Amino acid sequence: MRSITESVKQLIIINVIFFIGSQVSGGLSYDLLALHYFENDKFLISQLITHMFMHGSVSHILFNMFGLWMFGSPLEQMWGKKKFLYFYFSAGLGAAGLQLLANYLEIQSVFSVLNLSGVSFNSFNDILNNGSYDINILNYVDKNDLTNAYSLFNTTLVGASGAIYGVLVAFAFLFPNSELMLIFLPIPIKAKYFVPAIILMDLFSAFTGVSIFSPSNTAFYAHVGGALTGFIMLCYWKKNQFNDNRWN
Repeated sequence: MRSITESVKQLIIINVIFFIGSQVSGGLSYDLLALHYFENDKFLISQLITHMFMHGSVSHILFNMFGLWMFGSPLEQMWGKKKFLYFYFSAGLGAAGLQLLANYLEIQSVFSVLNLSGVSFNSFNDILNNGSYDINILNYVDKNDLTNAYSLFNTTLVGASGAIYGVLVAFAFLFPNSELMLIFLPIPIKAKYFVPAIILMDLFSAFTGVSIFSPSNTAFYAHVGGALTGFIMLCYWKKNQFNDNRWN
């Protein structure tokens, strides 16, 4: 089950090429390829796909590519290339969608307070783009909330983690009794318990902002979004007895 399959190998190669290119080109590649907030001037629709191949550090790409190889290969062996790639990119898009939605709701919650106080959308938009504001605005909204809105508006999303979480869910769905282990917790745990536990920890971090194992700048909603999208797709396919021949 751990032999690498063709699509997984190609995805890993593309991810490595993107990573090396981003290290050489610096900020330019992030402006073009990382996913920006959809109301930001740097947002491009193509970033919904390209951000899945961008990674911020060596450890980031190593961890994701290990997960892709370990859990993606059995899925491709079972499903075939077309169905696996469809599932992988759908989970990645679902991850990006939920993270953007979460960012939108947080930003809008700040604007709704300011709007009630007479601050126009254009003025708020200037704050989000430039980070500068009239100190009197702090009479209406907490500075931390304003800073957080500015950060969400300008922060980029990179990485294959959302798609990988969809793959993890599929692996647990199809191979529930396979035993997995965390490096720092070398105790075998069945996939049907291991994967939901990881997702619940990410859900906790998404709501509380408290990171358990992942770095504090992790896009936790993206992880949950990828897992949720994968789960919905699997349930739909199972319910409708999905015809594998359509993907051949």
